[in-house]
Amino acid sequence: MAAVKVGDGGAGDGGDEPQLVEELRVQEPSSPPVVAYRAARRFFTDPRTVGVAQAGPRTAAFMARTWARSREPVADPHAVPARPSLGLAVQVLLDELLISTMKNPRLLPRRADYERAGVEVAQAFELYRERGWLEDPESYHRTPGAPAVWSTRGERALGQPYEHLSFESDYEPHRGEPGRERWLEMDANRTAHAWVLRQADPGRPWVVCVHGFGTGAPFLDLRAFRARRLHSELGLNVAVPVLPLHGPRQQAGVASGEGFMSIDLVDTVHALAQSAWDVRSLIAWARLIGRDAPVGIWGLSLGGYVASLVAAMEDGLACAIAGIPATDILDLYHRHSPPAVRKRALEHGALGPQATAVQNVVSPLVLRPKLSRDRRFVFAGLGDRMSTSGQAHRLWEHWERPSVAWYPGGHVGFWWVGSVNRFVTEALVSCGLSAGPSGASPAPSLSSSET
Repeated sequence: MAAVKVGDGGAGDGGDEPQLVEELRVQEPSSPPVVAYRAARRFFTDPRTVGVAQAGPRTAAFMARTWARSREPVADPHAVPARPSLGLAVQVLLDELLISTMKNPRLLPRRADYERAGVEVAQAFELYRERGWLEDPESYHRTPGAPAVWSTRGERALGQPYEHLSFESDYEPHRGEPGRERWLEMDANRTAHAWVLRQADPGRPWVVCVHGFGTGAPFLDLRAFRARRLHSELGLNVAVPVLPLHGPRQQAGVASGEGFMSIDLVDTVHALAQSAWDVRSLIAWARLIGRDAPVGIWGLSLGGYVASLVAAMEDGLACAIAGIPATDILDLYHRHSPPAVRKRALEHGALGPQATAVQNVVSPLVLRPKLSRDRRFVFAGLGDRMSTSGQAHRLWEHWERPSVAWYPGGHVGFWWVGSVNRFVTEALVSCGLSAGPSGASPAPSLSSSET
């Protein structure tokens, strides 16, 4: 039943009250065919369904381009062209399918989201320019100390015992920054967590392993880094920090990682800045309890981004290993967002030149690494469809072409590639963090042509 206003009293009608006409709407229950049609329409127009349907053609197109490029002369002696193979095609298809599952229509921005995001980008741009952060992005970041208070409790995941470390994250966005209050309202995110495997001797070297987007669970993170091997065979202390808005740091009922990368670019800036802050606090903690033991950092995917960012801020790291790294969040938005979302984001200023300038304060492609070139390492898949080999190549160039391993696979395929496992082991050995499996002699320094 709806009330519809059809007229009001004019100047000469004696001031009568408006007339209201009741319009009765009698709706018949939807018939089974109509219900079935609506359900089918929702299913077939769901971005996830569309993405799955397009995964095969996209894979075929990628393989066709790969075949064409493999037949072209290679001008750059450092370039490693992908070779078409069934294994590569399978891994590319797996990436495409995983990308499709992430396109939840519930997370697509609404008009108010675009408007808010555009306003906040403009506000951040002006603030960052006034405070000199656009010209000197490193000055945007502050140096944290080791946590004054922390707690640990013993836990187990897939038969692997570990310590669950937690402490208060002291990170706060700068006063006056857009989105500051919204960010601080997320209570669960104010507590930092890490999964820790300690040696009996706390003075043994440490490796801090930073997980990728959407994980933050011990049974996934410890397995992804082969933490058992790092700890038992290579003799390392291992610490796996949980990134902001992931795992136990996410609000109840919200998927791990949701909100870390969204149309709200300032939230992504806060997320990355807090990631670097919390990882550096964890490094300070490891040095505190390890009596200044050497510490290296290794990140995967989004964790590769964070590891690269920390390498540009933290002095004295033994090594930095960026694995299948994302390095440009805005490029990922352009690559993976639906065309309509990109168009509206550009129209409202949520993407564009100002957004790029704001994002530069947390960009590992802008900030310079503090550790020497021989302590930087990159590995990436030539068929990576998620963070892409192009982003890894840009970091490799920015890092002055250090030791690199390109493997013929996709984003998640690194785990099954033996050459990647050997590359990481040799990196840890060459930097003095480990003597190698079972006390093997240190490996020689890796060359930039390592594949």
